[in-house]
Amino acid sequence: KQLCFYDYPIEKSAGVLDADIMGYGTHIDEEIKSIKEFNDLLALQRKASFGLDMQVSEVPVTKKVLGNGDVVLFVEEMQLSMNVEGDRVHICPRISTILEYQNDQWFVVHFHGSFAQGSEGDEDTWSVNEMKKRNEELERTVAERTQELKESLENLKATQSQLIHAEKMASLGELTAGIAHEIQNPLNFVNNFSEVSNELIGEMQEALEDGELEEVKAISVDLGQNLEKINHHGKRADSIVKSMLQHSRNSTGQMEPTDLNDLCDECLRLAYHGMRAREKAFNVEMGTSFDPKLEQVDVIPQDMGRVLLNLISNAFQAVHARQVSESGNYQPMVAVSTQQSDNEIRISIQDNGPGIPEDVKKKIFQPFFTTKPTGQGTGLGLSISHDIIAIGHGGKLTVESEPGKGSTFIISLPKK
Repeated sequence: KQLCFYDYPIEKSAGVLDADIMGYGTHIDEEIKSIKEFNDLLALQRKASFGLDMQVSEVPVTKKVLGNGDVVLFVEEMQLSMNVEGDRVHICPRISTILEYQNDQWFVVHFHGSFAQGSEGDEDTWSVNEMKKRNEELERTVAERTQELKESLENLKATQSQLIHAEKMASLGELTAGIAHEIQNPLNFVNNFSEVSNELIGEMQEALEDGELEEVKAISVDLGQNLEKINHHGKRADSIVKSMLQHSRNSTGQMEPTDLNDLCDECLRLAYHGMRAREKAFNVEMGTSFDPKLEQVDVIPQDMGRVLLNLISNAFQAVHARQVSESGNYQPMVAVSTQQSDNEIRISIQDNGPGIPEDVKKKIFQPFFTTKPTGQGTGLGLSISHDIIAIGHGGKLTVESEPGKGSTFIISLPKK
C-alpha cells in the first residue's frame, strides 16, 4: 500500500517484493511478472497522479492465513479522491495481496487490482444490461454520424457538379466570341460568292438571248468555280458548328477511337480565334508537330477536347501577358505536338510565356488555385483537366517550366 498509494521509495521495493512477483493492475494492460515491471508501473502511476492532490483512505475487507501459516491473503478497498480539471473525482479500487514468509521475512508474491462494475440488479452479475445499453447508444451514435456523412457526401457531389458546370460554361464563354468570328469568315465567302453567282446568272441569260454561246460557256465556268468555293466554305462553317457542339455537349463517358492529331489541330484553331476575338491585336506564331504514325487512341473526345482547349487557351493568355508587359522584339509562340512511343502517347503544349515560379508550380493543379486576376478565372480549369487525364484516362498531366523561358504542359496517355 505504501508503494502503490503513498510515497514509499520505489528503489526500496526489493525489500518487500518477491523477485518473481506476479499480478494485475486495474488497467487491462497492467500485467506484472517481475519487480522491474512493477517498478515501471509505479513510476507511471506517480507521474500521472502528480499535482492531483490525491487523498487515500483504507477499508479492510478480510485477512486469511493459509497453508502452514507462511501465506497470508489481504483484501482491502482503497478509497481515492483527486482533483481532475477542477472537479473532485472519487474511485474505489479493490486490492487483493498475497504475502509469503521467506527466510525470516514477508514478501509480496502476488497482487490484483480491480474496480467494481455497476449493475441494475442482483441478477445482472456480468453487467450485461449495462453493456447492452452502451452498445445501443454506440449504434445510435454511429447511425447518426453515418447519416450526417451521407448528407455531407451528397452535398459535396452536388457542389462538385455545379463547379464543373461553372468551369465548363466559363471556358465555353471564352470561346463563343472566337467561334462566332471564325464562322463569320466562311459565311462571308458564301454570301459574297452567292451574290456574284446571282449576277453571273443574269449575264448568262442576256448572253443566251443574244446567242453568244462562248460568253455563256465562260460564265458557266465561273459559276462552277463559285459553287465549289461556296461548297468549300459551307463545309468549313459546318465543321466549326459541329466542333462547337462536340465541345459543348455533355460527355458520354464512352471511350471512342479518336485521331488526336485532328483534335489537337481543331482545338488550336478554336482557342486562337477565341483569343483573337477578345484581343484584336493579338498575334502569335503557332507551330504544330504531329506524329504522322500516330494511331487512333481510345479517349473520351469531349473531355479530351476540353483539356486541350483549356491548356492551349492558357498558353495564349500567358504569351499575351508577356507581350503586354515587355517591349522589344518578343515574338509570342505556342506549339502543339504529338508523339507516339512503344508504351505511351504524349501531347505537348509549349509556350514561350513568362514561365511558372516553383512555388506556383507545386500548387497549379489544386482546385481553386489561380494566378489570373479576380473575375478572370475559376481556378478549376487545370484541376479538372488533371482529373480528366489521371482519373478518366489513366494518364498523367505534368508541367515543365522555367521562369522567363516559358512552360510546357505534357499529357501522357497509356498506349492500349
